[in-house]
Amino acid sequence: MAAALLLILLAGSVTQAAQPQALIVFAAASLTDAFLAIETRFEAAHPDTDVIYNFAGSSTLAAQILQGAPADVFASANPHQMDAARAGGQIAGEPQIFAYNRLALITPADNPAGIESLRDLATPGVRLVIAGLGVPARAYTDAMFSRLASAPTYGRDYWAAVRANVVSEEENVRQVLLKVLLGEADAGIVYRSDVTPGNTDRLRALPIPRLINARAQYPIAITAGSAQPERAAQFIDYVLSEPGQTILAAWSLIPVRSLDGAAGS
Repeated sequence: MAAALLLILLAGSVTQAAQPQALIVFAAASLTDAFLAIETRFEAAHPDTDVIYNFAGSSTLAAQILQGAPADVFASANPHQMDAARAGGQIAGEPQIFAYNRLALITPADNPAGIESLRDLATPGVRLVIAGLGVPARAYTDAMFSRLASAPTYGRDYWAAVRANVVSEEENVRQVLLKVLLGEADAGIVYRSDVTPGNTDRLRALPIPRLINARAQYPIAITAGSAQPERAAQFIDYVLSEPGQTILAAWSLIPVRSLDGAAGS
């Protein structure tokens, strides 16, 4: 009887020890689809790890980390928010750029305002939604429109006319996307990676010329307070690996690792 009880207790200990350990990843909202796909592959290769995400605007994530929220990995949509977390002593080691992104102009599929280009966003009455101040996508958006306003074909009044059409400023690009999908806006500025197979039947994505488009940089790092630094390093290594970079590319992010001879375009 004692031997049988010992075996049961040992079996329970083994079962308990085999439970996956949580790895908390704070990631920019624009990484949602790509990182969920990475989670599936990473956990298959590391069954002892359970990846738990917190997706939000990078400025929100940085603020949460600075306030002591538990996180093992921080993946930001721009270096500025990573630098803020690092300046606050919350980042361990050197952040690494793991992907790039570009902006996209989207409209509802039926395009009620008849928008065909960025120029049309200055038309009176157009309802435009953009990311709010402090969100990386907003900085990239402002820079893009400022470049357009300096071009003779658009003129200095262009950006002011566009700003007059902004009806909402959202906490992250996924909220911008949602407003357009719900028909609460005629157009929105999001990232190229936000346009996915799951929503292309409900929206239109219009090309933005590369010369005026932004190239968003995405850094990733282990947090100083990580409870799982080794697992965090494994996750980052996977994101930077060829399989990880291939997944990012499949979701319209621009990989930093050369895939078939091309990267960082």
